[in-house]
Amino acid sequence: MPKIIILPHEQRCPEGAVLDAQPGDNLIELALENGIEIEHACEMACACTTCHVILREGFDSLEESDETEDDLLDKAWGLEPDSRLSCQIEIGEEDLVVEIPKYTINQVSEAH
Repeated sequence: MPKIIILPHEQRCPEGAVLDAQPGDNLIELALENGIEIEHACEMACACTTCHVILREGFDSLEESDETEDDLLDKAWGLEPDSRLSCQIEIGEEDLVVEIPKYTINQVSEAH
């Protein structure tokens, strides 16, 4: 059973978290189910970049991103080579270490 390690984030997950996952789980859905409020302005439709995360470990174990995700990622704040949209990540067999970036380009947040 893969582990998802969420690194500490001042607002979204101050203590960090370790989540048990099943292969095939969706990363953002798993995070939300466990009280980690990753933004998702487009309701997880791969139409924005607010759920952008950086995979510090396990990136190469994931299916490749598609052209739509790549085009959106080009607009994400703090883009890195191992960036993905969490709404598009299907968890595989390996553990993942996930960093939630400090900022998003979301102009309006429902949480505020």
